[in-house]
Amino acid sequence: MKNLIIILLVLSFIGFGIYLFTKTSSLNTKTVTNTTLSEDKEQTKVIENIEQIKESTVIGKSVLGRDITAYHYGSGDTELLFVGGIHGGYSWNTVLVAYELSDYLKTNADIISKNIKVTIIPVLNPDGLNKVVGNLSRFTKTDVSSSQTVKISGRFNANNVDLSRNFDCNWKSAGVWQTKTVSGGSKAFSEPESLAIRNYIETQKPKAVVVWYSAAGGVYASSCNGEVLPQTSIITNIYAKASGYPAYQSFDFYETTGDIVNWLAKNNIPAFSILLSTHEDTEWDKNRKGIEALLQYYAK
Repeated sequence: MKNLIIILLVLSFIGFGIYLFTKTSSLNTKTVTNTTLSEDKEQTKVIENIEQIKESTVIGKSVLGRDITAYHYGSGDTELLFVGGIHGGYSWNTVLVAYELSDYLKTNADIISKNIKVTIIPVLNPDGLNKVVGNLSRFTKTDVSSSQTVKISGRFNANNVDLSRNFDCNWKSAGVWQTKTVSGGSKAFSEPESLAIRNYIETQKPKAVVVWYSAAGGVYASSCNGEVLPQTSIITNIYAKASGYPAYQSFDFYETTGDIVNWLAKNNIPAFSILLSTHEDTEWDKNRKGIEALLQYYAK
């Protein structure tokens, strides 16, 4: 009888132990499952956030199928657009100054106010640039052809069109560059490069646009048929004063039909051109000061 009682007690203890073990394992399994689900949700959230952050977008293709890329910094609603390389390899220094701005914003993100997004298109004419530097990666002065004939050919796209004569402000099929006649294309926006930036601007509606050229040394306000937008005059003078470039209300060295910044003026978008002083230097320090003043003006 005594042995029977002992056996029953032992079995009871064993049964209770199995119960506790099973319950604990179940709780641990549930905890692990919940933790895993939580981690999966967090991971999914991180992935979604990463996908939402687009540092660059391809806005179109050149005649020869090369990407036209826009780089974005900041996430505000006020977009400021900077454009280089519309004249490709002829004005290769405008591409380099655009890349310098890109590098500067990467390491000085705090200068971009929360309400601002800066977009940079370093090379609007990649086929023209390729004629002169031989590649589309980041290049240096040593990559630039020494032939003036090659450099001049790089001003035009692969259809031999001057892209800054292909926009819809007083467009003509035969434009003027200095004393030369150049092609403005078969119609306004006949070229894929000008069409790409038109579509981007009409979709994104930037608050202001800055376009680099070379070489004359100055900041030139935009206008279509002579009327400068009040906001254009303000930002032209702000950039000029900060940078040290002289400011001009118009570019009147020769007739410029189908010009990009004048088309922007026609569409009530404040815009100006910066003509670097030479075809060799980026004049980064001057441009940095102008850019910082512009960012400060649009900051809230």
